Amino acid sequence: MAEQIKDIFAVVPQDDYDNLICRIDDLWTSAKYRAAEAVNTELLEANWQTGQYIVEFEQKGEMRAEYGKFLLTRLAKDLTVRRGRGFSRSNLIYMRKFYLTFPKRETVSHLLTWSHYFELLKCEDKMELQFYFQEAINQKWKVRELKRQIKSSLFHRLALSTDKKGVLALARQGHPILSAEDVIHDPYVLEFTGLPHKKRYKECDLEKALKDNMEKFLLELGRGFAFIGRQYGMSIGGRHFKVDLVFYHCILKCYVLIDLKRNEISHGDIGQMNLYLNYFKNEVCMPDDNPPIGIVLGAKRDEVLMEYALEGITNQLFVARYQLYLPKKEELQAQLDKILNETDMMD
Repeated sequence: MAEQIKDIFAVVPQDDYDNLICRIDDLWTSAKYRAAEAVNTELLEANWQTGQYIVEFEQKGEMRAEYGKFLLTRLAKDLTVRRGRGFSRSNLIYMRKFYLTFPKRETVSHLLTWSHYFELLKCEDKMELQFYFQEAINQKWKVRELKRQIKSSLFHRLALSTDKKGVLALARQGHPILSAEDVIHDPYVLEFTGLPHKKRYKECDLEKALKDNMEKFLLELGRGFAFIGRQYGMSIGGRHFKVDLVFYHCILKCYVLIDLKRNEISHGDIGQMNLYLNYFKNEVCMPDDNPPIGIVLGAKRDEVLMEYALEGITNQLFVARYQLYLPKKEELQAQLDKILNETDMMD
């Protein structure tokens, strides 16, 4: 038998056999993916419909709030007896909220899982929820990435850099990347570096922490960034310079240079970044690349000093702050409410 098998493989080209293996492997990969999609679709439908049944039952009986609480408690006990795990009172509350938040079945995206929706439904503000819903789809966030972005108040940080019209657009469409300004956050939240636990750290410590946590840093930077290198060297007029971090933005088709400053950003830092951008435009960028973007990222900045330092610069050069701790959402919400209220008063 063994000799017969050897004879068969002697006449069958290796490439043909490898192709057979690949076709079968691809078949089962696709089958498992479609099966997972089907399971997710059915799970979302069941959760949505459970919420619908509960709401319709409540409305039919014109129940007051206290009876609604009793209903969910009783349902949780009875369904757990019949169906087992997955029907806690907490889960039923979120199924009900799922239906109320997405009352039209067709607005439920099957590109997200129930775990995504479970996190989204924790957002109390409708605009905030809609923003994370759109961004989770657009950027294909995993659940842990969605949780991190909500926890770091990404919506509020982006919203505070625009006006009421911009805030509403964020909620409806997410955060499209159309220009250099769209890639800038202020502040950048770098809580994942672990540096808040150190009383003192150097710029090289921050740089190394960002490189060691590059996946999380790319998530904070946003869509389209590809890491090129650290301490990128340049020789200009016999002198050697290094920019801390270099990326390429695949959507804007340009290099992005980031220089890190542990303390307050100085006017000299602006001049140095402008030098780097001019070098990249002339020595590194290809003819089909767009002009590079420079970001000087520091712990502090003086607004007046930065205004004068940036005046007259034609390169795409930005200054931004970073912080090593998660922002307080209550403070950001208060600032956002102020912007929206002031705009209403002017209308």
